Amino acid sequence: MAGLSAEVAAVDVGGTSIKAALVGDGGALRSVQRPTPAQGGLPVVEAVIAAVAELGGQPQAIGLAVPGIVDEAAGTVRHAKNLRWEELPLAAMVGGHFGVPVGLGHDMRAAALAEYQLGAGQGAPRLVFVGIGTGISAAVVLDGQPLNGSAGEIGHGGAASGELCACGGLGCLETYASAAGIARSYTSLSGREISGAAEVAQGVQDGDLVAQLVWTAAVNGLARELAGVVRLLGETRIVIGGGLSLAGDTLLSPLRTAVAELLTVHPIPTILPSAFGDRAGIHGAALLARRSLRGSAPQTPC
Repeated sequence: MAGLSAEVAAVDVGGTSIKAALVGDGGALRSVQRPTPAQGGLPVVEAVIAAVAELGGQPQAIGLAVPGIVDEAAGTVRHAKNLRWEELPLAAMVGGHFGVPVGLGHDMRAAALAEYQLGAGQGAPRLVFVGIGTGISAAVVLDGQPLNGSAGEIGHGGAASGELCACGGLGCLETYASAAGIARSYTSLSGREISGAAEVAQGVQDGDLVAQLVWTAAVNGLARELAGVVRLLGETRIVIGGGLSLAGDTLLSPLRTAVAELLTVHPIPTILPSAFGDRAGIHGAALLARRSLRGSAPQTPC
């Protein structure tokens, strides 16, 4: 039963930061966080390797949760725009460096699986996990199985005008409803540089009219996407994760109201915050690492 008790390294690679944890049988033993190199490419791979090395210990497997189009079976990141990765054999690169098995997965699918097995999605026949951070993405779990491929890329496409997105589209949800997009929109309208979306959330509570305008636009955009998900899937539990989920009811209360107002004959979904906050990807990466050792994931949160 080494797969249940072995130490594993879990890494969640985001557009802004790389989070890593050494996970044992009882949970996280040590954690590190470092900024994601802005230039992307191989420096990001090097930062991932450095984060795992910094954890120390003796991990017997590594789990990598990454954004973009991911071929889990091949261990390859086909396309990750924000990280400037194309056809990158990431599992082989990291596994070759440390000499241990590597489980590679899409960050949202890994986080969704963690929520389904261990968190806010337990018992839901249909679960949609939406991660809102530097970007916006989602994953769908049906009867315990995540949908693979490019399903869940709700942050891109769907508009014909607006701000140019990193994907090459115009007015994508990510440009104004992601944490980065919210901060950027606030700075553009107010002329004041801020550190991030958390300041905008605080401004909403403090009565800042610009903050309220930006926040309302983001909430309404998210609501339109989530209402469309419910129209397609029917009764659904929606779990909101990523850094923006830390805004709590400032985000969730108006989002629940806006989604409900857009639905008529469809069931109103249960919308919950992630059980793991902005660390759902870490929990999912730990499951990927253990799966690479045993072929199945244990029911032990990290």
